[in-house]
Amino acid sequence: MYGLIAIFDETTEQIIKDIWKELKERSISFYAYEVEDRIPHITLAGYNDLNPSYFTKQMDAFYEGKQAIDITFNTIGSFLNSGALFLSPTVTTELIEFHSNHHKIFEQFNDDPNSLYLPNRWIPHCTIANRLSPEKLSKAFDYCSKRNATIAGQIKEVALIDVSNKNKAPIIYSKKFGK
Repeated sequence: MYGLIAIFDETTEQIIKDIWKELKERSISFYAYEVEDRIPHITLAGYNDLNPSYFTKQMDAFYEGKQAIDITFNTIGSFLNSGALFLSPTVTTELIEFHSNHHKIFEQFNDDPNSLYLPNRWIPHCTIANRLSPEKLSKAFDYCSKRNATIAGQIKEVALIDVSNKNKAPIIYSKKFGK
């Protein structure tokens, strides 16, 4: 199983890592530390099976010359009955086009017609905590809603990750964007 993720600029990434660390220090969530290679991201697509070598060649060609995408997080949310807490970016035309253009070009790789990452089903988000009890979710929400100011940054890179191992999510290949 594989995921295609959008990776942020260093400052935005560090802000989110700091939130993860603070939630851990308060014994609210250990989400960031459950997977060895976890980095802050927005998942763009998920694939059950693909040829990574072929996919990354297509990825390299498609994302060549791509410019960084401005992103602003000013909302905290949760999926129903999930125990998840996430930062939700402002949904801009640029963000939606970035996502939908990927799915148009890489449609041949879509092997899950029910994927929540497909256009018209996708809810862009960066997970802060997951699988929390209602009490911990409430604490995490309270903490993050008071701690966070608007986070403005950029998507600077896309990466293909291998999520077949429960405790690891190594990057197989990534492509950095221009300024």
